[in-house]
Amino acid sequence: MKRWAMTTAVLALTVTSALGASPAEDSLGAKAPEARLAELGIELPELPAPVANYVRAVRTGNLVFLAGHGPAKPGGGYVTGKFDSDLTVEQGQEAARLTGLALLASLRAEIGSLDRVRRIVKVTGMVNSVPSFTDQHKVMNGFSDLMVEIFGDRGRHARAAVGMVSLPIGLAVEIEMIVEVE
Repeated sequence: MKRWAMTTAVLALTVTSALGASPAEDSLGAKAPEARLAELGIELPELPAPVANYVRAVRTGNLVFLAGHGPAKPGGGYVTGKFDSDLTVEQGQEAARLTGLALLASLRAEIGSLDRVRRIVKVTGMVNSVPSFTDQHKVMNGFSDLMVEIFGDRGRHARAAVGMVSLPIGLAVEIEMIVEVE
């Protein structure tokens, strides 16, 4: 049994070496997302039940459509408020980052491992803001920067960042995402 395990490990190392990647890297030489999370010390949150009649993720073919998620606080609850009256752009970037972590937790629950992600395809960010606020794109950079930090170029995505007069339960941001998977 030990000989078989060693042979399998050598074979795996040989195959990944031939591809130019270590087991913690993808075929392009970038760190695998799960290894990158560990390296960054990021733990994905436990998510509460959806607040309405929907599911967090739906997979069809090689695409996963993730429902709108909000910025879940580590101790429970959500980041709420409106931009330019209650929250700053910097607070918004952190809220968008927290929302990204919640989306990744739902994605991992759906596909088993973030290493199966081929590409973050499309993101829609809804930012709860007063009518005169025009920095929705800056708020959403908190999310986009996180995706690139974890997935490298596979995390670069098409995006919309739009202002909303209100969001469910007063969320500061709500983000939905489409992901291509293996």
